[in-house]
Amino acid sequence: MEHIVFNPQKGRLETIAVDFTDENTTWFENCRKPGDIALITDYNNGELLFKEYGWNYLVRIYDISRASIGDKQKQARKMLRQALME
Repeated sequence: MEHIVFNPQKGRLETIAVDFTDENTTWFENCRKPGDIALITDYNNGELLFKEYGWNYLVRIYDISRASIGDKQKQARKMLRQALME
């Protein structure tokens, strides 16, 4: 399925094809406020997609995987904030 993602490395929106499955996605059920990480998805061998609760677009980050952050919501939030600040 096609999704619009924000690519902070390129500073633009892109359309990508991605399917969210149990094999490539971790969903976080404890989202309560905007900015909480709702899901992280391994994409394209070495990229990670982040979805924030209340956020319109997925965010695409290079050179990272779910395994490298231990499938942890707090680490995902930290990595996303860091990537968006660069």
